[in-house]
Amino acid sequence: MAEQRIGSALDALGVTADLDDTDMVADALVILKVVQDDGSIALSIGATDSRDWISQSGLLHAALEVTHTGYTRDRDD
Repeated sequence: MAEQRIGSALDALGVTADLDDTDMVADALVILKVVQDDGSIALSIGATDSRDWISQSGLLHAALEVTHTGYTRDRDD
C-alpha cells in the first residue's frame, strides 16, 4: 500500500462533521474500512502530519467515549 490523500474518498462517501462556521479543525483521526482487490477487508488509520501516537490514542479514546455515552457540547451561551 502507498500513502495517499483521502479527502476526495471521504467526500465521495458523504462524510460530514458537526461544525459551526467559526470552528477550526485542529487535528483528525480517520479510520477506514478498506476492501482490497482479493475481497479481503483491511483497516487503515489516516493521520495528519503533526499527530504523534499519544494524540492519536487520545482521539481514539475520546471517539469511543462519545460513541458509548453520547456527546453534548458545553457552551456558555
